[in-house]
Order: sequence, then C-alpha cells, then structure tokens
Amino acid sequence: MTDSEFFNTLLGEVIKISTSPLCGETRWGRRGRILKILVTGVAGFIGYHVAHRLLAQGTEVVGLDNINDYYDVQLKMDRLKQLEGKAGYRFIKMDLADKAALSALFEQERFDRVIHLAAQAGVRYSLENPHVYIQSNLVGFLHILEGCRRSRVAHLVYASSSSVYGANTRMPFSVHHNVDHPVSLYAATKKANELMAHSYSHLYRLPTTGLRFFTVYGPWGRPDMALFIFAKAVFEGKPIDVYNHGRMQRDFTYIDDIVEGVVRVTGKIPGGNPDWDSQNPDPAASLAPYKIYNIGNNNPVELLTLISVLEQCTGKKAEQRLVPIQPGDVPATYADVDDLMKDVGFKPSTPIEQGVEKFVEWYRNYYP
Repeated sequence: MTDSEFFNTLLGEVIKISTSPLCGETRWGRRGRILKILVTGVAGFIGYHVAHRLLAQGTEVVGLDNINDYYDVQLKMDRLKQLEGKAGYRFIKMDLADKAALSALFEQERFDRVIHLAAQAGVRYSLENPHVYIQSNLVGFLHILEGCRRSRVAHLVYASSSSVYGANTRMPFSVHHNVDHPVSLYAATKKANELMAHSYSHLYRLPTTGLRFFTVYGPWGRPDMALFIFAKAVFEGKPIDVYNHGRMQRDFTYIDDIVEGVVRVTGKIPGGNPDWDSQNPDPAASLAPYKIYNIGNNNPVELLTLISVLEQCTGKKAEQRLVPIQPGDVPATYADVDDLMKDVGFKPSTPIEQGVEKFVEWYRNYYP
C-alpha cells in the first residue's frame, strides 16, 4: 500500500468519540483507541498549555523539548514540573536536529497525531543568530515531516506565525492573501514551513495544518514578549521602550484561546479541497490534505493601550520611552479568523483587560 492509499484509508477510520458542546473538548481516536499525541516544544509557553489541556481530557501525551537557553531555563523547568506525574504523560529531552534520535522516536512510539510547536522563536534574535533558525526551524521541521511520513501519522498540526504577513498592509490579515514578502529571517522560516508541509501533503497525502499565531500572551508566558517585558519593567521601576513611538498595534491573543484553537483544529483533519482552482490558487488550501488558519483575537490593540491596562492591573505607573520601530518588526497585526470559525466553530474572544489581569496575577505569584 502506498503512503497516499494508507492516509486515505486512515482518514476513513478516524471517528469522533465524544464532544462537550460547552468547551469544545473533543477526543479523537482510531477504532476507539485513546490517542497518542506528540507535542514538541512542551517546555515552551504554548506547548506546555496545550499538553496540559490534552492530558486533562484523557489524551496520552509524549512531550519533547531540548530545553535550550534562549530564555530562562528555570521557567521552562517549572512549566515541566506542572506536568510531572499526570496520567498519560511522558517527557523526552531531545533536539529536533538529531535526525537519528527523532527517527527512532517516531518508529518506536507510532503517534496518532503530532502537534509541532518547537521552534527557535523571536524576530529580533534572528538578526543576531540566524544560523540557529535554520537548524531548528528548517532542518528540525524536515525531520518532523519525515517522521510523520514514515510512521504514517494521521495529522500534523504545526505552528506558523503572524510574522509571515511581513510587508503586507492589507488588513485584516487573511490566510487567503499571498505572503511572499517576509521582513525577518524568523518569518521566512515559518513561511518555508508552510511550503514544506504542502509538498509533503501533495507528495505523500500527509494531512497537515499550519496555525498562524498572533502575539500570544498569558500565564507562563515568554520573557521576550512585550507584556512580560513591560510587566517586569513596571514592577522593577524601570523604563519601558515603546517601539514605533507608541503606534505599534498587535492582535494580542490570550493563551487559552490559542489552546482551544489548537485542540479543535487537531481533530479537524484536512482532506483536500476538490474545488481548488490551479488557475486562481488559494494559498490557504489545496487539492492536497493541507490547510492554514489564523488564530488571533481579531482586535488589534496599540501598545500604549496595553501599557495602560497593565498599569491598572498592577496599580503602578509605567515610565515610557518612545523609540523607533526595530528592523524586522511590522507596525500592526490583525487576524481574519473567518475560516477558523467556519471550520471548527471557534473564534478567540478574551478581552485584553481580562487576559492581562490573569497574567499579572500569575506574575505576582511566580515572582513574589
């Protein structure tokens, strides 16, 4: 049986086991078996929260991370501690660039799904250390694709980024727009991931779904992200650098909304669009089992507004220092999430005031 024939057969065997209409939680299995899902980047911000959610609904999770020192290793270790001892969870320390080890892992475990969230993140860091992005985001992703193909994984869901919109200025950003002008190497690697995934979907009928995340924030967040940086400065009484002289806008998306989107999409295996037109190609879909979605709050917020909300939640005044936009940054992001709503019935909606309050509460407890 060819890879294409196998995946087509497998798609027919995937059945819906149970759904909660209140929270959208869905457990999926083949012939009634509990799913085994690989979550890469499990020590990371989004990976940790996704694994926590999957375990809470009874999924078996194998978490993988190399625990690099791009930011505070202790924060990563503390995230992992929250998952220790949970039923159905195992952690494996591994680097995606280790082809032999990753190949052996796929062969041994036989995952039903893969949620690939591991990557070298950060727009500005890509200006200083470009080579690490190639190893992690391109070489590592190739190894994930090969593992999924060879072990016949039923669905690969992977993290893309709103950064792929690059020089685009047409708002809101739609998955149906072309994104051929990245303005950072990080963005270029994420666009490359989407292209690589499509080639595997086309050649081997491997179902793949890319998720373009928009400025994720919340408890256990990354220290290199705006809200975390601003909160640290406010609590320490230090000035905040506000880029683009305060005119920067971001579609801040709360972590619980991101997780909800990831989990729902994982259960929505693409089968290919028979109406896809090669004369007028839609970048978000394909004849192959391939899809792209935005996951964003659909509500851009100025950095000055974010700082104002942060001041209200902390009860402290921020000292602001207005500075020019940085190389590789874009002035605004704004997600069109119509496709996400249409296909999985979900749209992120957590107000910035509510999300920042929850983040500040966590920050106070974590850094007493």
